[in-house]
Amino acid sequence: MTDPIADYLTRLRNAIKAQHRVVDIPASKMKKEITKILFDQGYILNYKFVDDGTPSGMIKIALKYDKVDKVSAIKCLTRVSRPGLRQYTGYKDMPRVLNGLGIAILSTSRGIMTNKQAAELKIGGEVLCYVY
Repeated sequence: MTDPIADYLTRLRNAIKAQHRVVDIPASKMKKEITKILFDQGYILNYKFVDDGTPSGMIKIALKYDKVDKVSAIKCLTRVSRPGLRQYTGYKDMPRVLNGLGIAILSTSRGIMTNKQAAELKIGGEVLCYVY
């Protein structure tokens, strides 16, 4: 696999389209941090890191849906920076997703964080994905 983050986002997208309640994803440190951000921002209901005997383990993510309409809290997951074309941004040129309603997840020198957190700390980094 050449791009594990794209695989992570694709598994989430596919589970949302199929209206699954829970999705299992192979874990890595970066995927765990992205999952924590999605939970903190309210895009997923819950998550659990499971050690199933593999070196890195699994992540069980409970997806969040509206109770009445059965619409997912995540409307769009877009991969921005790819292995063949990296996208970096400074803190002055921080991307605004859906005019501030969505988030951009960045990989910075201080770890994985949202565009709002990086702008407050005045640091830039690689734009991993957009979520709204």
